[in-house]
Amino acid sequence: MPKPMWLALPAFIFMWAATAALAQQSDLPLKRLWSADDAKAWQAVGRLEMSGIGFCTGALITTQHVLTAAHCLFDRETGEPVAISNISFRAGWRDGRAVAYRTTRRVIIHPDYLFENDDKLERVATDIALVELSHPIRESAVLPFDRNPSPRPGDQVMVVSYSHDRDDFPSLQERCRVLLGQSDVLVYSCKVSFGASGSPIFVMSDNRPRIASVISSMAVWQSQDVALGASLGTPLDDLLGRLAVTDPVFRRLEGAGHAAGSPQRRSIAEQLGRQADSGRKIIIP
Repeated sequence: MPKPMWLALPAFIFMWAATAALAQQSDLPLKRLWSADDAKAWQAVGRLEMSGIGFCTGALITTQHVLTAAHCLFDRETGEPVAISNISFRAGWRDGRAVAYRTTRRVIIHPDYLFENDDKLERVATDIALVELSHPIRESAVLPFDRNPSPRPGDQVMVVSYSHDRDDFPSLQERCRVLLGQSDVLVYSCKVSFGASGSPIFVMSDNRPRIASVISSMAVWQSQDVALGASLGTPLDDLLGRLAVTDPVFRRLEGAGHAAGSPQRRSIAEQLGRQADSGRKIIIP
């Protein structure tokens, strides 16, 4: 993996399981989504359960793929990957009910991610994973999110999360900000705590939320509690490359394209976030 521009980042004090307390005056507080109407737009965000270990937050980016943080899929006590049979997703989890519940078929972790990496910024930069569900979620109320891979410092963003003290309802922070973004690690003023790992960070684009990043960890910067996340550009493209190599259905759809005269339909790769004008191709072996 090429060495990114981490030397330009200021020093961080990492807090892997602490609660964020400070926020900029321009930020809005967390709002618990008590009602069905409040939660309606966020049904594709859900609790990712690791049976017997804990939970994280994840969000659908296709009908069958949940984007989350890679470290969520490891047992913190042993450092071993969580068994696939112990991972499940509860879309739209609220007050003990899910809009949809699915078990897991497989997980696709960024190839450069190391759970026990001593370089914590390098760990954050690759801390993304896809959880492929056993069956697609096709409920009309659950719409997967597109992505916006290029948030800039000063941009207003929002985050939807679950946490240890808010585990039965999602919470929304409608306005926090990108503080730094000159590298593969993005720094946010958003308020998060344990359980919020994997939470989607959204940018409003074309009047709809698009995922810009996922929460990896908390840290302290300039005496302020901040949230850190990986940029989704190159890391997510790397995951797509792994998917192309390991999934024959993905390869077949990538190679076939659209038949002449057939209705326009987004490919799996496009659903997973590839930009149509990016110029990048997934090489099919």
